[in-house]
Amino acid sequence: MLENSNAVANVAVKDLARAKAFYEGTLGLKQVDDMDGELVVYKSGDTVINVYHSQFAGTNKATAVTWTVGDQIEPIVKSLKAKGVAFEHYEMPGLSLEGDIHVGSGMKVAWFKDPDGNILNLVDK
Repeated sequence: MLENSNAVANVAVKDLARAKAFYEGTLGLKQVDDMDGELVVYKSGDTVINVYHSQFAGTNKATAVTWTVGDQIEPIVKSLKAKGVAFEHYEMPGLSLEGDIHVGSGMKVAWFKDPDGNILNLVDK
């Protein structure tokens, strides 16, 4: 039923101006819509990400958005770190930490947070 439809990530934030600075300035996403200053839509690959104002921002303790970046994971992590992004380091079975990238089980993954504490990640597969 939905297998041929794109999915959209929804990310709740408390301060939309601060979120815009991060998603546009730090991550380099391009805004494609703005709905009355309450929701900003960003283009990401063939999909979009909705960043919206909510009192519940930052309460999700799981990954909110994943970008599949292939063999560009190392340069992207390096670039984001140079822009001040702090990467999360987790102890996970089967993964070892190499710098800011978790490696193992045939994959590489790096986690970081937006200014509201939403967990975002990059994966090479």
